[in-house]
Amino acid sequence: QVQLVESGGGLVQAGGSLELSCATFEGTFSGYNVGWFRQAPRREREFVAAHRRLGGITNYYAEYADSVKGRFTISRDNVKNTVTLQMSGLKPEDTAVYYCAAADPFRSGGTYYRDPLHYPYWGQGTQVTVSS
Repeated sequence: QVQLVESGGGLVQAGGSLELSCATFEGTFSGYNVGWFRQAPRREREFVAAHRRLGGITNYYAEYADSVKGRFTISRDNVKNTVTLQMSGLKPEDTAVYYCAAADPFRSGGTYYRDPLHYPYWGQGTQVTVSS
């Protein structure tokens, strides 16, 4: 079982930056795919970024939604068991609750890493609000 806790959300003006952190305090997600999703009111949960495991346990690849590419950066620290989402150039349309999620890529049933169904483990979410 992987339990995830997000932190770092808040209120920021357009053009500003925030850093979200996802931590696990039980076990490790070093061999897992870790994704960030967001959900705005009255909208479906959408993919933001993922740190995918490729082959070896320390071989990862970062993927981004087109809407955040060039503005957001996902990174991982396997010693601290954290995955960070650095967000810059924030826009009002980035306002949402942000969730991190984790999945064992070899037990994902062939689901796509950009699909929320790929991830059995989720954090509780952290609110990000960008004012214009």
